[in-house]
Amino acid sequence: MSDYALPAADAAVLQQIPGCELIDLILPDLNGLLRGKRVTRDALAKVYESGVCLPMSLLATDITGNTVEETGLGYDIGDEDRICRPVPGTLRPVPWQKKPMAQLLLCMEDAQGGQFVANPREALRRVLARFDALGLTPVVAVELEFYLLDAKQTEDGRPQTSINPATGQRNRTTQVYSLEDLNDYQTFTDAVADACRAQAIPADTAVAEYAPGQFEINLKHRADALAACDDAICLKRAIKAVAERQGMLASFMAKPFVDQAGSGTHIHVSLLDRNGNNLFAGTPDAPAPAMLAAIGGLQRSSRDCMLMFAPHANSYRRFVLNAFVPLNDCWGYNNRTVAMRIPHSDPANTRIEHRIAGADANPYLVTAAVLAGMLHGLQNGFDPGPPIVGNAYEQTESRTLFWRDTIADFMASGFIGDTFGPDFRHIYGQQKLKELRSFYREVTTLEYAWYLRQV
Repeated sequence: MSDYALPAADAAVLQQIPGCELIDLILPDLNGLLRGKRVTRDALAKVYESGVCLPMSLLATDITGNTVEETGLGYDIGDEDRICRPVPGTLRPVPWQKKPMAQLLLCMEDAQGGQFVANPREALRRVLARFDALGLTPVVAVELEFYLLDAKQTEDGRPQTSINPATGQRNRTTQVYSLEDLNDYQTFTDAVADACRAQAIPADTAVAEYAPGQFEINLKHRADALAACDDAICLKRAIKAVAERQGMLASFMAKPFVDQAGSGTHIHVSLLDRNGNNLFAGTPDAPAPAMLAAIGGLQRSSRDCMLMFAPHANSYRRFVLNAFVPLNDCWGYNNRTVAMRIPHSDPANTRIEHRIAGADANPYLVTAAVLAGMLHGLQNGFDPGPPIVGNAYEQTESRTLFWRDTIADFMASGFIGDTFGPDFRHIYGQQKLKELRSFYREVTTLEYAWYLRQV
C-alpha cells in the first residue's frame, strides 16, 4: 500500500519527514499515560485502512501499568482486543529521536464499531456534541506547569531540583517570572520550541513559575477543544523527551516537594454562539448572564468531578493554603486565589480560567469535566454568588480534600452517570479505587520513623 491511503493532511506530513521508517501509535489512557505500538512505515497504510488491535483493558490500567480486574475489562472477558483507529490530522514528526520518526494518535472502538466510552478523548467528544447541538462552540486553551528536575534522585529515591545550566549550581531559590531563569534554561526552552514548531503545537509562552526549576508553557486557544487537548498531550511528551535528552527529568507530578509550589493544569474557556459572538463578553460591572450561569454550574459539579481534577494520591498534597491553589469553588476577577478566575482582558475576550486541576490530571478529562459543569450551569441558570475581591483564603472557608472521598463521590454521582455514562463512571472509578487500595497497602518510610521503635 502507498501513502495515498492516508488522509491528505497526514500523507503530506509524512512526505515532509525524509527517511521516516517508524511510527509510534499512541493511545492516551485514563491516567493520560501514552500507550500503544511502534510500526514500520510500510504498515501505516494498513493501520489507516483497518486499524490496529490493542487490549481493551489498556485504557484502564493503573498508574503502574497493571490491569485493573475490577473494571471488568481483564480476565472476565478474556482480555479482549478492540480495534483502534487513527485520529486523522494527528500524524506529527518526532524531532527528538535519533532517527526520523513520526507519531499518530489512536482512538479505541467498542464491539459495535462505535467509540469506546472509557476512551478519554471520546468522553470529551461526547460533551462537545452537546454544545454542538445547541449551536455553541467552546474555545479552549490549556496551561501546563511542570518541574525540571535532576535526572538523578537522592539515595532514598526523592527528587532533586535540577542543576542550573548557566551557574552549575543546584536551584534552591524562587524567582517567579524570572527572565534570568528563562535565559539560564534557554537551551531547554529553545529545544521545546523547536519540537513544537515541528509538531505544529501552538505553544506561545514560557514562564518561570513559583518554585526552583518550575516552569509553565501555555498553548494558544483553539475553537476545537479536542485539538487543544491533543496539543497538551503532545506537548507533555515533547517536554519530557527534550528534558531527558538534556540530562534532566520533566515531571508533571502535582506536588513533588512538600515545601514548594505544586503544578497545575489551568483550562481557559470562552463560548461562541452560532454567529461567532462570545457569550461571556462583559465587564466586572456588567457580567454576562451566560458566564455567571457557567460558573454556577462549575461550582455545583466540582465535587462530582474532583476525581478528574485530582486523580492521584499525590494530587491532594497540592491543596494547601497560600500557594495559589483554590481551596473551594469561589470565583473572581483577575484574582489568582479563586477557583474560577476571570483574567484581565477586553470585554470581547472574557473567559473563565478553571484553576483546580493538577498537572498530573488527564487534559481530556479535565476539559470534559469543566465543559460539562459549564453546560450544567447554562441549562439551569445557576447563580454563582458575588465575586471575591482580594484574598479568597481569608474570606472563604477552605475545604479539606481526601482521595478516598473523591473516589466515593465520583462513583455515587448521578451527574457523572448522566454526563459520561455509567460504564465510564464504573471503569474510571474502579481504576482509581484499585490505585487507592494499592497505595495504602504500602508501608512508608514515615511510618517506620514514627512507629517502629515508639509503639
